[in-house]
Amino acid sequence: MVDYYGTPTPINQMASVSVTEARTLTIQPWDAGVIQNIEKAINKADLGINPQTEGKTIRLTFPALTEDRRIGIVKDIKKYAEEARVAVRAIRRDAIDKLKKMEKKSEITEDNLRDSENKIQKQKEK
Repeated sequence: MVDYYGTPTPINQMASVSVTEARTLTIQPWDAGVIQNIEKAINKADLGINPQTEGKTIRLTFPALTEDRRIGIVKDIKKYAEEARVAVRAIRRDAIDKLKKMEKKSEITEDNLRDSENKIQKQKEK
């Protein structure tokens, strides 16, 4: 996300992004004043890529993948996947807790509670 006049904005909503070569992305902002902000956002993302500014164009050249880099990417993906699983579990737990509170207040029946818990569990398993 790029800080665009105080609002976090995706790059593709403020610039044209294209692939010029197999390992090169070209970013052409529609507003030339945001080139510095886009560069800062790319550097802040810690992608291991240095943006090269050529006038009103930013070029990103990706290095060839080495075995070490591939292993690092796999580790990152596993970390993101585990974070997503934990978030889903937390949402499931919160939903079930709300249902149990509703059942205690007699807002729903015990059967509705079980049915809702089963629906939530099925959604989690998808």
